Amino acid sequence: MPALVNYSNGDGEMYSLRSNPMELAQLCSIARDVYSPACKRARTSSSFAFNSEESNRQPSIEVLPEECLFEILRRIPGGKERGACASVSKKWLMVLSSIRRSEICKPVSCCGDVEMASGESVEELDGCLTRSLEGKKATDLRLAAIAVGTSSRGGLGKLCIRGNSSSSGHGVTDLGLSAIARGCPSLRTLSLWNVPRVSDKGLSAIAKECHSIEKLDLCHCPSITDEGLAAIAGSCPNLSSLSIESCSRIGNAGLQAVAKFCPKLQSLSIKDCPLIGDQGLSALFSSSTAISKVKLQSLNITDLSLAVVGYYGKSITSLVLTGLQFVSEKGFWVMGSAKGLEKLASLVITSCRGTTDLGLEAISKGCPNLKQICLRKCSFVSDNGLMSFTRSAGCLESLQLEECNRVTESGIIGAISNCGAKLKSLSLVRCMGIKDTTAGLSLSSLSQCSSLRSLSIKNCPGFGSLGLALVGNLCPRLQQLELSGLHGVTDEGLLPLLRSCNACLEKVNLSDCSSLSDEVVSTLARLHGGSLEVLNLDGCRRVTDASLAAIAEHCMFLSDLDVSRCAITDAGIGYLSNANQLNIQVLSLSGCCYLSSKVLTCLKRIGRTLVGLNLQHCNGISSKTVEVLVESLWRCDILS
Repeated sequence: MPALVNYSNGDGEMYSLRSNPMELAQLCSIARDVYSPACKRARTSSSFAFNSEESNRQPSIEVLPEECLFEILRRIPGGKERGACASVSKKWLMVLSSIRRSEICKPVSCCGDVEMASGESVEELDGCLTRSLEGKKATDLRLAAIAVGTSSRGGLGKLCIRGNSSSSGHGVTDLGLSAIARGCPSLRTLSLWNVPRVSDKGLSAIAKECHSIEKLDLCHCPSITDEGLAAIAGSCPNLSSLSIESCSRIGNAGLQAVAKFCPKLQSLSIKDCPLIGDQGLSALFSSSTAISKVKLQSLNITDLSLAVVGYYGKSITSLVLTGLQFVSEKGFWVMGSAKGLEKLASLVITSCRGTTDLGLEAISKGCPNLKQICLRKCSFVSDNGLMSFTRSAGCLESLQLEECNRVTESGIIGAISNCGAKLKSLSLVRCMGIKDTTAGLSLSSLSQCSSLRSLSIKNCPGFGSLGLALVGNLCPRLQQLELSGLHGVTDEGLLPLLRSCNACLEKVNLSDCSSLSDEVVSTLARLHGGSLEVLNLDGCRRVTDASLAAIAEHCMFLSDLDVSRCAITDAGIGYLSNANQLNIQVLSLSGCCYLSSKVLTCLKRIGRTLVGLNLQHCNGISSKTVEVLVESLWRCDILS
């Protein structure tokens, strides 16, 4: 007659098992296998023959159904114990990862470090547990181990997964993301990069369990569609930051869901998503009034989207527009004329053909608090637009132009003069329209820009001595000067700037200004040596030991010196080593072909304060000398 066995799970739930005598005998046999004490091993040398059935039989605990194993493992009280159980087998790990935190009986908080089933640790940053998996380490098993190991402390707060396309067969899937969802309900930040096997199912699992998601970053996730994004939006009302890049199946419907359910959205970045257009962005900006940071790149949007941004973007403080090929001049003009971007402080426009003088002028008038603007590859912006913009932008503090080839030297000088007492930083990079001529410009008709502190001109081959001298007269308070790759600048152009600078220069970069000589460096050291901290003379081939002698005498606060590819010799290094007031921390001598191994003693003396020394391509210094330096200057990183 079958026996009825009842037992309680301790929570008031009753379970029953009907078994016949044969089944009970088998159960007792399993119990003996599990609980019987170990016997002494027989001391015999005879061989044993096992039948195939016994040799292939699984361990008795493995024959338990997953339902039984689930009930057993959810009663494991502490994090360390659960981590130990997860190390038993893959089956145990996956069962443990399927247990929600709310299903664990009497969880015990662990005060020490989180001990992972895989033997790895989890960082604690910003008050929450953080984990990052990259490349081959990004697998479902690792995610399951993380979920189990951190569940006793509330689970992860931040998770970043960066997959590897070469390991797509073993990468993260919906299964691993579901384990994180069950074990980490307090997850606030999720970043998924290059995970093609994660689909809407995985994202929906996160949405179902993790209602505290605040930041979501999706990059190269081709299997995620509007459905997955809508699931997050519908379950995570605290979403404040959304970044979507190269997700080919996310479109307008997903953004409309975000607009409907996420009123706290503050940061939006969308790049290279072909299905996202005017409809989605219009719905988002017209509904989400809290958005303050926006980045739109390589999208199929038109003038309508920029008009909506200009009208509804009353909270936007930072705006980045890149590669918007279908936006015309009208779009930028309407964006500025709509008068909605009153709080805009930073604007970056790159490779947008619709950026013209007319649109730029409208932006300057419609954005009264604009402090920083960067224009890259805006080929239709000319001197007229630049001067009109700087005349109207009364709060402008930083101006950066890169590859704006219609802007000439007259436009730059006029812009500096217009900015008066506000502009603090000016940067010009590869502006080929600049030529060294100041025709039609008189110093008396220009206003000084006494507020300018940083001037950077890189790889503008037409910028020469005449323009530089005029800039020097207009900007007497410079503290940082960077002139890189200006082969046309000579001593006659730079010396007036150094002499007219009333403030104390702190950082100077003259790299690849091949026409400069010792006279400039000596004047710089004499006039500004009391404040100079960083000096880069890389590629100034006319700079010799005389410059180092002046530096050694006057530059008492210099900490970073680069004289790579200069015509210095051992004697020049000797000047530096004899200057007791110098405290150089980083010294670069790369490509100084006139140096020899005799410089060893001098470098040892300088090395008392050095933390970095570059001796690459110094063919006159032997490898043995370098070895001696490495041994002597044990605190210094030496490149050779």
